[in-house]
Amino acid sequence: MASIVAQCHYIFGLRTGVINNICYFDEQTVIFPCGNNCVRYNIDQRCQRFIPGTEKSQGMQALAISANRRYLAVSERGEKGTITVYDLQHEQSRKRKVLSGGEVPVLEFVSMAFSPDSKYLIGQAGAPDWTLFYWMWEKQKVMASVKTTGSTNPINQVSFNPQDNTQICVSGNGVFKLFRYAEGALKQSNFLKLESQNFLSHTWMSEERVIAGTEAGRLLVFESGDLRWEMSVTTKPATQEADRSDRMTDQSIKHFPIASVPMSLLRRKPEEAKSEGAAPARMPRVTAITSYSKGFACSAGPGTVCLFEKTEEKDNYRKTREIRIPADPCSNEPSHAEQQEMVTLCISPSEETLVTSTDRGQLYSITLSSAEMSKGEQAHFEFLSHSFHSNIITGLSICIRKPLIATCSLDHSVRIWNFETNVLELHKEFQEEAFSVALHPSGLFILVGFSDKLRLMNLLIDDVRTFKEFTVRGCRECVFSHGGHMFAAVNGNLIHIYSSTTFDNLLNLKGHNGKVRAIVWSTDDSRLVSCGMDGAVYEWNTLNSKRESESVLKSCSYTGVTISPDAKTIFAVGTDCTLKEIQDCQILREVAADDVAYTTIAMSRSGRMLFAGTSIGTVRAIKYPLSTQKDWIEYQAHSGAVTKMVITFDDQYLLTVSEDGCLLIWKIIDKEGRGLKRDKDITYAEEILITKSDLEEKNQIMMELKTRVEELKMENEYQLRLKDMNYNEKIKDLSEKFVQEIESLKTKNQVLKTEKEKQEMSHQEVMREVVEKHSREQQDFESTSNQKLMLEYEKYQELQLKSQLMQEGYERQLQAMEDSKGRALEELTLFYEAKLQEKILMLGQCQDESRQQVREFEESKKQMEEDGDREIQDIRIKYERKLRVEKEINLRLKGETGVMRKKFSSLQKDIDDRNVEIEKLRVEQQKLRGVIKSLEKDILGLKKEIQERDETIQDKEKRIYDLKRKNQELEKFKFVLDYKIKELKKQIEPRENDIKEMKEQIQEMEGELDQVHKRNTQLELNITELRLKLKATDKEMHKETQRVRDVEALVRRFKTDLHNCVGFIQEPKRLKDNIRELYDHYVQQSDVVDIVGVDADIQREYSRQREHLERNVASLKRKLAKDTEVHRTDNVKIMKENVSLIKEINDLRRELRLVRTQVHDYKSQMGISKKKLSSSDLTALTSVEGRGLVARLNFEEEAERIIQLQRVEIQRLKMQMQGQVHSLRPPSSSTKLPVLTT
Repeated sequence: MASIVAQCHYIFGLRTGVINNICYFDEQTVIFPCGNNCVRYNIDQRCQRFIPGTEKSQGMQALAISANRRYLAVSERGEKGTITVYDLQHEQSRKRKVLSGGEVPVLEFVSMAFSPDSKYLIGQAGAPDWTLFYWMWEKQKVMASVKTTGSTNPINQVSFNPQDNTQICVSGNGVFKLFRYAEGALKQSNFLKLESQNFLSHTWMSEERVIAGTEAGRLLVFESGDLRWEMSVTTKPATQEADRSDRMTDQSIKHFPIASVPMSLLRRKPEEAKSEGAAPARMPRVTAITSYSKGFACSAGPGTVCLFEKTEEKDNYRKTREIRIPADPCSNEPSHAEQQEMVTLCISPSEETLVTSTDRGQLYSITLSSAEMSKGEQAHFEFLSHSFHSNIITGLSICIRKPLIATCSLDHSVRIWNFETNVLELHKEFQEEAFSVALHPSGLFILVGFSDKLRLMNLLIDDVRTFKEFTVRGCRECVFSHGGHMFAAVNGNLIHIYSSTTFDNLLNLKGHNGKVRAIVWSTDDSRLVSCGMDGAVYEWNTLNSKRESESVLKSCSYTGVTISPDAKTIFAVGTDCTLKEIQDCQILREVAADDVAYTTIAMSRSGRMLFAGTSIGTVRAIKYPLSTQKDWIEYQAHSGAVTKMVITFDDQYLLTVSEDGCLLIWKIIDKEGRGLKRDKDITYAEEILITKSDLEEKNQIMMELKTRVEELKMENEYQLRLKDMNYNEKIKDLSEKFVQEIESLKTKNQVLKTEKEKQEMSHQEVMREVVEKHSREQQDFESTSNQKLMLEYEKYQELQLKSQLMQEGYERQLQAMEDSKGRALEELTLFYEAKLQEKILMLGQCQDESRQQVREFEESKKQMEEDGDREIQDIRIKYERKLRVEKEINLRLKGETGVMRKKFSSLQKDIDDRNVEIEKLRVEQQKLRGVIKSLEKDILGLKKEIQERDETIQDKEKRIYDLKRKNQELEKFKFVLDYKIKELKKQIEPRENDIKEMKEQIQEMEGELDQVHKRNTQLELNITELRLKLKATDKEMHKETQRVRDVEALVRRFKTDLHNCVGFIQEPKRLKDNIRELYDHYVQQSDVVDIVGVDADIQREYSRQREHLERNVASLKRKLAKDTEVHRTDNVKIMKENVSLIKEINDLRRELRLVRTQVHDYKSQMGISKKKLSSSDLTALTSVEGRGLVARLNFEEEAERIIQLQRVEIQRLKMQMQGQVHSLRPPSSSTKLPVLTT
């Protein structure tokens, strides 16, 4: 047995209670926890690879994958919480580093995250300390740590800024903090009071923006740590002020405190939710949120995910899609699937697929492109692989004829798996909990023990249907015999054996005093071994229900039993943490399990392998034959106790199920990695059960689908033909169009070539002129530049002479300055030497005076010493007297001290009591000093933050100042641009006036053009009408001519026949016969009828022409009425003009009369005053009057001419009106209308 090992092959299930329990490794591979392993599942190939958990761990708590998707961090709970980092690029996902809290006691890490460059890792420790660790994980070095919250406010999630290694976001119940790593410590950079909000999840949208989801269904958007705005997952975004008022009202809603258990901070158990059914409905909780390039996706209550996308407005998002979990058709209550709570959301690297995990251990996915395309339909998730069990798996069974596995669970479901194809073949949910399951060896029937009855069911193609029920309540164990003709079922401490064919109760095995926990059949079905909680292992004879052997151990409660292939040895495990080998009612060996209880045991059909499952979820391959030493190989399998274990009949696979709801398939191989050799090849059966009604229904559906396919084929072919015809026509049109365009382009190309040649010629001429001009200008420039150079050279010579003269002058000045400085220096040295001699003399005098003062000081010192000695003598005498007095007083005080000592002893006790109190006060003082120091540290931290805030404020003020300066410059530009705009407007106004005038002219011309078009259309209608009439007349004429020809031919034939008949004029009989023959030949009954018909046709033609003429007359009358109305308005207008002209003529005539009377008066006055006036005055007067008279005469002639023209115009208009009236007058009844032919 030492050469046999087990290898993980496939696993069905998802471990709940793990934070971030699904993540993408690449586009085809996802990673999720299952049991005590992490599974790398390839979605396309449907294969799995495993990352086993560490030994002695109490379960995984959280997962995190690095930004470059190379490293996976797994948090595990234990005596000391650890984080293990795996290298995913390694073939076996090699373990890289193991991180812990160091000296800080940490039981678990509830959340983790990698930095953007994957060099650093943060981990949030759990209760009670809630410490955040910041590692450089490759060196296993803790860079910094900080306490993020109190014991009453748990943390739900931590994350890195996606573009900054030093910024961290922490969210939880009433906690939303941003930390920055600086100077070897994590410092909080924001301070918000959000105690009323329970943040369940958050995600980074950019370098500064974070969106967080709350338990109340709110989405909060933070920018640089400050709250910008809020929105609800079910409503549109609201303003920050409105949301604050909403939060004030929402505070009345009960918020449930979250315990330190990791997954309880994301969800509550379904039982708790059911018990709170009477409570008011809560807002949908945002338990998961993730970002992508277009926006973000978040959960919005049970079974719902909402997609939000950025809008064109700044800092705003709108909900674009809502994706729901579909109802489960295999469940007795399909809506239960829709009530699952989302735990984790994950988007693939290419942002094509969204994957989510739920609190019931299910994995769903959806392609985002399909969700966006189904605009009018509700988008639904699909299972990522299969539907898994969501509760403890209580039963496990296999069959012989098919590669099927049957499992049942407390989630009320029974599932059928295929261990060869690794798929879920069938599953169905019931109303009761399923405790046990057994597959018939044929694989066509299944036995399930429910809480009320034991049911035998058929495994149909797509359903599990009951066909027999047995009154066995709470059947915890049921097993078919190897032959399939019997099955055993446990009811408490009884074992019932039934026939699989007659369903009769064959035997009832009584003997156990406690509940039976396991039963197993021998290979030949003649023996049945059972074990129970009463510590008894019994071997029964299934023919006579007698007990063959027994082994009772009261101190052990057995949980599992198996039997060797030869039915001689029994292996049992129980609560005493040992494996017992029983033979002939005796326990041969006991193998200790190393303080771990075995829960189940299985032995292969070949008797070469022995496997056991433990209460901590591990699987052990135990060496057989058993030895007293601990000789086994232990594998990390499940996160809960192993409930059942089975080996397939060909010894190729080991199957285990557990309390964690996972089914694990192990491949049994040797140490060289090769599979075990089978004793004989097994060919599995492929037949399935189906009812007749189902088969007929499916055949009917197939026939309908076939007919539908044929119809669709015909329709598609017809549509294709139509499309081909349309496309051929379009191709013809396009080809003609393109040919025309090619021709036009060729002509254009030719024109452009000719223009190009002309332009080349013109350019050559221009180039020639430019070259000549350039050469002339170059010569002129050379001559002028040469002249300038000569002038500059002369100037240079003059300046050079000037500089030489100036240099000589400056040298002379320097020499004079040096001479003057030398003389001044000699004078200063003489002056200071004289001063030095004076100072030396003064120093000698001062030394003499100091010597004299020293002598005087010594004499005064001697006198003072003598006076001191005398005073000391007097004081000594005085104090000796006082000493004698003090001694006397001392003797008296000694008596008093005896009294005082007694008082002192009593006071000493008081002092000791006070010292104790002082010590207590010192301890309190030290505590207070510690508090003061911590407060001082907080104050320093706050001061630093205030300084940082001041610096940021100064930076912002500088920025504001710069913006103000830019604003001023922009205002200047605005003023200049406004001035330019005014000038341009002034230039535009006259052009606009011109445009208006042009538009008016265009409108007038368009009006005239419309009138012309109307006339043209009217004329075209008249022409078409006349053409139609002409065609009709031509057809009628051709018919009449043909008819005339036919009649003429008939008349000719009749004449010849009549001429022949006239020859018999002498023979009356023959004449009569010939005339009768003529009548019969030329006159027929149809001709008579035709004559009558012709008359009726003529009558109808007459009535039709009459109706047509009446319609024409009515239309002409309407036209005449319209034209008369138009002419009437024209006449009224002309009459008005004539009246105004006549008025003007009358006025002119009155003025003419007045002028004539005035002329007459002037003439009479001139005759009277001739004598008085001088000759010169007379001539002047006559000249003036002559000019006025000529003007008046000219005016009269002009008026007469205008009147004459007006009269001619009036006469012409009258004639025109009369002509139009005659032309529009209806024809008289006497005249005949022309014949209309149609």
